[in-house]
Amino acid sequence: MRAHSYGRDVLSRSRKPAPAEVEAEPGLVVEERGSGFCGAVVRDDRRAVTLEDRHGNQRVFPFLPAGFLLDGSPVTLVPHRGRSAATEQRSASGSVRVAGLRARTARDSRIWVEGKHDAELVERVWGHDLRVDGVVVEELRGVDRLDEHVEVFGTASNRRLGVLVDHLVEGSKESRVAAAVRDPHVLVTGHPYVDIWQAVKPASLGIPAWPEVPRSVPWKEGVCAALGWGEPHEGWQRVLSAVTSFRDLEPDLIGAVERLIDFVTDPVETGSA
Repeated sequence: MRAHSYGRDVLSRSRKPAPAEVEAEPGLVVEERGSGFCGAVVRDDRRAVTLEDRHGNQRVFPFLPAGFLLDGSPVTLVPHRGRSAATEQRSASGSVRVAGLRARTARDSRIWVEGKHDAELVERVWGHDLRVDGVVVEELRGVDRLDEHVEVFGTASNRRLGVLVDHLVEGSKESRVAAAVRDPHVLVTGHPYVDIWQAVKPASLGIPAWPEVPRSVPWKEGVCAALGWGEPHEGWQRVLSAVTSFRDLEPDLIGAVERLIDFVTDPVETGSA
């Protein structure tokens, strides 16, 4: 009888490789698979690791095989060889700064802002938090056709939109545009100011108050003329450079942005793993 050689065990070919082992290095951002809690490693011991999210909430999780996600892939965390607590420093938004941050893979959810200045100011204060949470900020260049943009984007429970709008007050054009969006996966927030420049506290700029600008004059041009700031692009550089933390901003803007970040990152609401 002729012997048949089948080579290696055919069943072995279907076995998935074991998840990679990754040291729980301070600053590493991971997601605990069982709870969906996402945070940075702040300390560890032989049996467990402590994660801290962008709000400063800390939770302790045991070292379990394939117990965490790193960039969307299962990994097994192991104790860091040089265990030490990360030095606690605060980001510009007031959250705990993650030392040696490794940005999380971008989510499908997005935050939309009206223009370049809005995006730059949000990045200035919340950029660290957004990289920790994997949130991308995109410019809309106006909100007049917001409902159409939302339809094209295509939302879902794990593909949400947060929209930051200027001059969101009762009776304004912006409030009517926001009211026309009736998608449960979209949250529109905003501030009452004509332009996001006004969301920066005058004291941070060394001025007593923002000047009154006649409706017949474009707001930025009127402000720059009244304050002797030159052209609007020069004025904006003055405004942006005066912002070093959330303390330089009005509470209306701070609350609006924080609500948007929470909305697009909430694992319960978005259904993220």
